[in-house]
Amino acid sequence: MPSEPTITVVWPGRAYPPGANWDGEGVNFALFSQHAERVELCLFDDTGRHERQRIEVRERTDHVWHCYLPEARPGMAYGYRVHGPYKPDEGHRFNPHKLLIDPYAKDLVGKLRWGDALYGYTIGSKREDLSFDRRDSASLVPKGRVLETAFTWGDDRRPDIARQDMVIYELHVRGFTMQHPAVPPALRGTYAALATAPVIDYLQQLGVTTVELLPVHSFLNDRHLADQGLQNFWGYNTLGFFAPEMRYSAARKVKEFKTMVKTLHSAGIEVILDVVYNHTCEGNQLGPTLSLRGVDNASYYIVNADNRRYYDDFTGCGNTVNLEHPRALQLVMDSLRYWVEEMHVDGFRFDLASALARESGKVENLGGFFDAIRQDPVLNRVKLIAEPWDLGQGGYQVGNFPLGWAEWNDRYRDGMRSYWKGDSGMLGEVAHRLTGSQDLYGWSGKQPHASINFVTAHDGFTLHDLVSYNDKHNEANGEDNRDGSNNNLSWNCGIEGQTDDPEVRSLRERQKRNLLATLMLSQGVPMLLAGDESGHTQNGNNNVYCQDNPLGWIDWTLDTERETLLAFVRHLVQLRRKHPSLGRRSFFRGAPLPGGQVKDLIWYRPDGIEMNPADWSDVNARCVGMFMSGRGIADVGTRGEALVDDDFFLLLNAHHEHLDFRLPADDGGPWRVLIDTQTGWLPDDDAASADVGALRTLHCRSLVLLARSSRTS
Repeated sequence: MPSEPTITVVWPGRAYPPGANWDGEGVNFALFSQHAERVELCLFDDTGRHERQRIEVRERTDHVWHCYLPEARPGMAYGYRVHGPYKPDEGHRFNPHKLLIDPYAKDLVGKLRWGDALYGYTIGSKREDLSFDRRDSASLVPKGRVLETAFTWGDDRRPDIARQDMVIYELHVRGFTMQHPAVPPALRGTYAALATAPVIDYLQQLGVTTVELLPVHSFLNDRHLADQGLQNFWGYNTLGFFAPEMRYSAARKVKEFKTMVKTLHSAGIEVILDVVYNHTCEGNQLGPTLSLRGVDNASYYIVNADNRRYYDDFTGCGNTVNLEHPRALQLVMDSLRYWVEEMHVDGFRFDLASALARESGKVENLGGFFDAIRQDPVLNRVKLIAEPWDLGQGGYQVGNFPLGWAEWNDRYRDGMRSYWKGDSGMLGEVAHRLTGSQDLYGWSGKQPHASINFVTAHDGFTLHDLVSYNDKHNEANGEDNRDGSNNNLSWNCGIEGQTDDPEVRSLRERQKRNLLATLMLSQGVPMLLAGDESGHTQNGNNNVYCQDNPLGWIDWTLDTERETLLAFVRHLVQLRRKHPSLGRRSFFRGAPLPGGQVKDLIWYRPDGIEMNPADWSDVNARCVGMFMSGRGIADVGTRGEALVDDDFFLLLNAHHEHLDFRLPADDGGPWRVLIDTQTGWLPDDDAASADVGALRTLHCRSLVLLARSSRTS
């Protein structure tokens, strides 16, 4: 086998763009390091296993080290060795014995293998990270690979779903398809699997508009998990902000991700990425030296002002990326633009987004990161969703993110869980959440779609487990059940875990229908956790971050019970998408509509009387009716036409006993029963009716949705 050719020509190159970029003739390499004293570019064979050449990078412009190799080609594997002071007390951790991954690497070759040589200090030394390790780490780390970015996108167009029309489906690339019987075994667990016809058909039949993918940036399998034979399943441990995770690629090609996006777009489905820019996998001062730490620790991370040996950790993961530094901010912004422009994704959900807003340790909602996005002509047009908290002081910022941002609304999650399990004093909270959380978002000029409503998400119980377990059961994680939240607001309906008791099973199915119906009938944007529509269980584990196995994978085996639930959810999604009243652009006013006496929103007691302030303060009240006028949408269609919809009357009863609800004796016509969670019955529009002024019996812990033509009201 012939040896790899040696690079014989090195030109100065340019300081921009960062990373390794093929221009059709050669490759330009550019690496920022403000405090480095010397930089070496290390070239490897195509497998990344054997170093074949080191090139001294001599040019430096504005702290960017750069060179151009006219003989280099796509596919070349590379890494860096960066020389400089190793003075942890001053924030510097340079160690040229550690091969570093380019922060801008768009593709990686090879897998990380854990070993003590990955650390810049000597493991076991009494001086801990103040010691210095001289072992070479090159054989243990992945290498960057020069990427040919060309791809035939053809007429690919982003679906550009109106925000109020979105139905988000949160899924894990691997976990969603690993057990799908209609996906070829060789493709299961990959981007290619998500692009297969059976998966696309399923998503379309379900009716979701937008898939939100758990992290697909390249990430690390934590050493403590590897030592236990476990895997980092969720991926919230970023290794590189540009390179897609290759364990999800059947062909181990970046273009496989692009093909997936193009296929989903052709089906009218948006792709949103869950991204982790708040920290990296290098952890605290005792973590490995893999990339940013060795490139320029003091610039890329927030080091403690009093002792720069340590990090300010607002993420719970050991470090926090320093977006106050312009080059760290540039890294994140360049990454976001890359995923939009080159990978064609439609938006982002930002993990622990409050950490991105911190300036001088404090959360500044209109800080540099948000200013940069707001003025960016690429990023200010995509969907931006914040997880609006971090673990630091002042990090809980629900309702406070800037205009243009939506937020995961945990107030919605907790309120609906508490209400349906029967907690007292929840009616007022439920009313706020049902109507789009105007109390949280209206003050700043936002609209209901700023609220991303969810009952469950990847982090926590599945819907089935939420109604089947009072306590978490995370023993499989190897942490003596200490991990995961203890505040689940769950209720097992009388028996802990799986059971054959028909009454308990019936109640659990009704509770699932209650929670799912409430989610789809609330103003704001609903987010459904993949598998909840068919009763997926994790056996009470509320933290499957390390369970890359059937416990964390979707079970596609459907019995009659699960098929029935799936049909119910499909009906709910289609109902929501059919009726603009269920996804309004503007908040309710609670006032008479122009030209009439009917209010756009009216709340009723079970006796048919409109609610008054005292009724809302009744801690024992668990039943309420919500009237929504179809003439009060205050929206217009795509051609400027006024939108008119049916009137809706939503009845909620979280009591443990049946109640008779008197329907208001107004001038409208009879009501049609669209949903009754007691039976799960989904009649045709004219299959059942209820007269105005009549009594409607509500089963204990149930929801009923009525509709009628607004022209009769």
